Amino acid sequence: MNSKELITTLSKQMGWTISETNEVMTALGATLGERLTDNDSVSIPGFGQFEVKKKEERITVNPANGKRYLVPPKLSPAFKPGATLKNRIKSLDENE
Repeated sequence: MNSKELITTLSKQMGWTISETNEVMTALGATLGERLTDNDSVSIPGFGQFEVKKKEERITVNPANGKRYLVPPKLSPAFKPGATLKNRIKSLDENE
């Protein structure tokens, strides 16, 4: 599902116009980005938690030439699904 399909589906479910739904989705994305940039986590009940995780520095090897490289530490966004979402996905797997 791409963003256009998501916005169309949400607008039908909420009874909003596509432009109103687009504004809400844009604001949600901006707010999530701001909070994660401030190193805060964002929890959405029934869905999950967005957070920033620090990846430690590590050594990697280029398989083509065997050279070793040091990959510096970095911060990256992460999503941890909530119990409700996990259970819904698990029930889909069990039904197959």
